[in-house]
Amino acid sequence: MAVTSACNPQLLLSHKFPETTYTYTERDVAVYALGVGACGGNAVDTDELKYGYHENGQQFIKVLPTFSAIFTLESMPQDMDLPGLTFDPSLLLHGQQYIEVYKPLPSNGTIHNKISLAGLHDKGKAAVLEIETRSYEKESGELLSMNRSSIFLRGAGGFSDPSHPFTYSNYPANQASALRIPQSQPFAVFEDCSRPSQALLYRLSGDYNPLHSDPMVAKVAGFSRPILHGLCTLGFAVRAIIKCICRGDPDMIKNISGRFLLHVYPGETLVTEMWLEGMRYNFVRNIVIFLPRSYIG
Repeated sequence: MAVTSACNPQLLLSHKFPETTYTYTERDVAVYALGVGACGGNAVDTDELKYGYHENGQQFIKVLPTFSAIFTLESMPQDMDLPGLTFDPSLLLHGQQYIEVYKPLPSNGTIHNKISLAGLHDKGKAAVLEIETRSYEKESGELLSMNRSSIFLRGAGGFSDPSHPFTYSNYPANQASALRIPQSQPFAVFEDCSRPSQALLYRLSGDYNPLHSDPMVAKVAGFSRPILHGLCTLGFAVRAIIKCICRGDPDMIKNISGRFLLHVYPGETLVTEMWLEGMRYNFVRNIVIFLPRSYIG
């Protein structure tokens, strides 16, 4: 059957993404940590001071594993021209974020990013685009992390036969978690208050979408005021896990899967409920987080 759509899957799947570089310093790492709430309630928090200060003579400050998501900012669709895809950036949603961390992130350096299309799915009224970014330390060539961002593009679907909708994935099935929120009591619960200025602080890490800072843009998008970045809420949740389950050690985190469900306004309290499954004493795998949904950017 003839299908008219804003998406040409064959052209999109054949696209070769340009490689990118990202250079950062310890200052960038510290600003990011503050942007996701580190030391927000206690400036000398014994678990988190190490993210912004050379505590006890440590040579380098520690890096939160979710900092690797910052490497991907230039990989997002609104920052690139994708052949075979036409969409309205104001209708773009960040649906999920999957992260694998292969070694502790250095506190400064230059990152070489290799980007590819890992998935494309026709959802009828929308298309889901999955962009994978593998980040290498430029000097050594070592693979540090992998991020896969699932982008929900409203208005870009309907490009295939609805009885056999187009779907493409280029990654292992076990990386697409189907876990649900358990019905049992959580192992731990952590409450953390975001600041009214949290989005303004987080945007200093490079995510300058005006939806998170401009009241007029937020109102046009249907919100009463600017909302918090989805990846900022992810940082809050992973901090809670590090504090409550990992004994304050960020290097125990190996992979993270976050699903954005609802929006958050800066100044609201974020509650992280945690259940233990598949934990070993030297690392934590398969962290699945259900988060308030945010527009990407």
